[in-house]
This record gives sequence, C-alpha cells and structure tokens, in this order.
Amino acid sequence: MLLDDLKVDVLTSMKKHDHIRVDTLRFLLAAIRNAAIAKYQAAGEAAMKDEDVLDVIKKQVKTHKESIEAFTSAGRTELASKEQGELTILEAFLPKEISDEELKKLLEPVAKSGETNFGLMMKQAVGIVAGCADGRRVSTMLRNLMAK
Repeated sequence: MLLDDLKVDVLTSMKKHDHIRVDTLRFLLAAIRNAAIAKYQAAGEAAMKDEDVLDVIKKQVKTHKESIEAFTSAGRTELASKEQGELTILEAFLPKEISDEELKKLLEPVAKSGETNFGLMMKQAVGIVAGCADGRRVSTMLRNLMAK
C-alpha cells in the first residue's frame, strides 16, 4: 500500500539524515491524515485507499508547481529551487504518465464515438486513462482528435 511505503520511506530518510526528504514526506503524511479525517471521519488513515493517497499527492504536486512559478516570477530562485527539490521527491510517488501516442490511441475511440457533449466524452476519457495522464492533457488531446 502506498501509505505504508511513504511511512517506511520517512524512516529510511531519517536514518540517512536526509532532512529535506523527511520534511517533505512528513508534510505529505500530514496532508494525507487531514484528507482522511475530512473524508472518513472516525476511520481516518486506516480507510484511505491508494487512489485517495494519490489524489493528495497530486494536489501537493500542483501546489508545489504553482509555488515554483510564483517564486520564479518574484525573483526568489532559492525558494524556487527548494520547491523544485520537494516536487521531485513527491513526483517519485506518482505513477508514470503515458506518452502522447499511447494517449492518442486510447482516446481515438472516444473522439469518434459520435457523442456531442464534451463533458460526457471527458468523463469516458478520464475513466479510460485513470491516473495515467493529467486531465488538462486529456482535454487538449480529446479536443484535437475531435477537430480532425
């Protein structure tokens, strides 16, 4: 389970005295704990599924990317590089994204289905790629395929 892997990684990082990794993973575990309480109340962390943990990691990755943009535009390169290091640690726990060719292959049947409601098409497409591609990327690819 992903949550168990995170906890083991924190302990391993503590033994290696990798303070940046320890801090990043502890912050992530706190965010997971908060999400578990919000979603499952009394059951808490025990009820968390890998999908729930991945959602929290994706939110953290998005937040770090936004922070990097803000720090870079403000000229705070030292903070941007710190955020980049943390982002690299978090991205290691995300599944690998599929290539554009594979994504196109998966989305072609949806684009050619004859459906006119883009929202319904996106729902189908996201169900097909499930965590293997970013929603923005899926949307762009689907629009391009529909235009052809």
